[in-house]
Amino acid sequence: MRFKLVVLICLFLKFDGFAQPFKFAHVTDTHIGNVTGADDLRRTVRDINRNSELKFVIVSGDVTEFGSDEELKLAKQILDSLNKPYYVTPGNHDTNWSESGGNSFLTTFKSGTFTFTYNGYRFVGTGSGPYMRMGPGQIPREDIVWLDSVLNTVKDRTPIIYVNHYPQDSSLNNWYSAIDILKKKNTQLMLCGHGHQNKKYEFEGIPNVMGRSNLRAKDTVGGYNIITIANNEATFTTQKPLTDIKETWLSVTLKDHAFHLQPSNYPRPNFAVNKQYPQVKVKWEFQDDSDLGVGIAQFKHLFISANTKGEVYALTKTKGKQQWKFQTQGKIYSTPYVYQNSVLIGSTDGYLYCLNAKTGNLEWKYKTARAILGSPLVVDGMVYFGSSDGHFRALSIADGGLIWDYKEVKGFVVTKPLLYQGKLYFGSWGNYFYALDAKTGKEAWKWTNGSANRMYSPAACWPVAANGKVFIVAPDRYMTAFDAESGKVIWRETLANNRVRESIGLSDDEQLVYAKTMDGKIIGVSTAAENFKVSWESPLQLPYELNPAAITTYKNQVFIPTHSGLAVALNQKDGAVIWKHKTSNCLINTIKPISNNAVMVSTMDGKISYLKYKQHD
Repeated sequence: MRFKLVVLICLFLKFDGFAQPFKFAHVTDTHIGNVTGADDLRRTVRDINRNSELKFVIVSGDVTEFGSDEELKLAKQILDSLNKPYYVTPGNHDTNWSESGGNSFLTTFKSGTFTFTYNGYRFVGTGSGPYMRMGPGQIPREDIVWLDSVLNTVKDRTPIIYVNHYPQDSSLNNWYSAIDILKKKNTQLMLCGHGHQNKKYEFEGIPNVMGRSNLRAKDTVGGYNIITIANNEATFTTQKPLTDIKETWLSVTLKDHAFHLQPSNYPRPNFAVNKQYPQVKVKWEFQDDSDLGVGIAQFKHLFISANTKGEVYALTKTKGKQQWKFQTQGKIYSTPYVYQNSVLIGSTDGYLYCLNAKTGNLEWKYKTARAILGSPLVVDGMVYFGSSDGHFRALSIADGGLIWDYKEVKGFVVTKPLLYQGKLYFGSWGNYFYALDAKTGKEAWKWTNGSANRMYSPAACWPVAANGKVFIVAPDRYMTAFDAESGKVIWRETLANNRVRESIGLSDDEQLVYAKTMDGKIIGVSTAAENFKVSWESPLQLPYELNPAAITTYKNQVFIPTHSGLAVALNQKDGAVIWKHKTSNCLINTIKPISNNAVMVSTMDGKISYLKYKQHD
């Protein structure tokens, strides 16, 4: 009888949420590649190893500084010396500047997500970008699909602890996609990093605790958090590795919030702008179950795109139905280029592919030593492209044969090259901007902004040229005009109220370079003037804006891509707003004009939209 009573009490305690107490370590923002990152993590690992009370370790993103293969290899080597299990997800530093497009994180750590159960609690972690684009954070579309499928297998009232690098608020473009799934279940706690400080938040009724960076910063030693789960509470203690310094700074009550029984009154992205411009209609939309990080190419009645599952595919112009699909072995961030009956595209599996544009069948492929993130350009039967292996190449479109190979690229290429007056122009994530002879591949000139910080490289911008000048913008917030022939800097400017970043375009008459500022303004800079001259400023006022995608034009229209899924058309004469339309809340990869009254819009969360609108006067 006494035994049965004990069993009943244990069952009651289990289902009432009183799991057996346990402790684990929360380590975040290790930034391997930072000056002290590796040493700080080694100290933390040794400290964790000597603490037998810790059952496992969670590492919540920004494992590396730059997402490089070398940094990832070192990070894993250090983490593998832990004497207990660890679970890791990527952060924006691991994905935004990754020379492999995020592939190496997956191959190094075997996954960018995790799920496991310990003492009755289900732990679930997803990754976060942005992948290969500056902008707000974003949980990959495939991770959202995965999260939904995983939680569908979890018993409804099982307590869940969710891990992501970002706080679950509007700093993530698609925070609501994860929150809506989590609130269907018994989510009791969320853990994050990113902010490099210990801080408690509450998002939509769920406590979200940010952990400090493991870096020592201005201190003499780094630190991490020990989390104790006991009696329906999570207690947070900061531990300074290999010292006796500890600080218990927070206790959070863990409970079933019963969100499934409550109406949701929390804000979601507002699409009311679409009602203000009823002349814009969605002809069709295609929703991928993976991220889209590329623009769109057109071949007759087909639109060609690619996703982060490594698929290249064609959609029909009439209904957006998939006509053909080709599978590569890596994520794709290379915008396809159609030339005659072929489509050229690079993959992070290291191949440049040439496919039949009508059928998707492989015509040829060319292998490089590392990922191809840059977009190809084809002119007069030659395809030009950069890779992550330090090379920039020219191939024959006929058979993929190598014509020339420039082997001196520092860093890796993510841009689309510009061909102007016989030279190819492109930047790399190695601080340099290059000009090569298009026929021979011989270096004509190269330029650097003088910064040692790779994150200021003139790499993401698609350069434009006119009136004998080449124009770029970069993360250092400068706009630069070069003499196309010599590489001499004609002018280089940054203004407090015109902080350009990486998004530019060229007017149809080549008289203006359009630039998007971080302050949400669109300016037109003269291509003829011998100094920085703002000739045109649109009355459009966007919020804070980071999207590096190129500005496109068609006849008298200028198309502005934003990082919040808002597409804007301006009148090229005076910058007046013609229309706005919001297709998503995530970053726009491209706005591709296809006629005087239609565009294609591709967004990072896997959506392709065919928009038609009435012609303006």
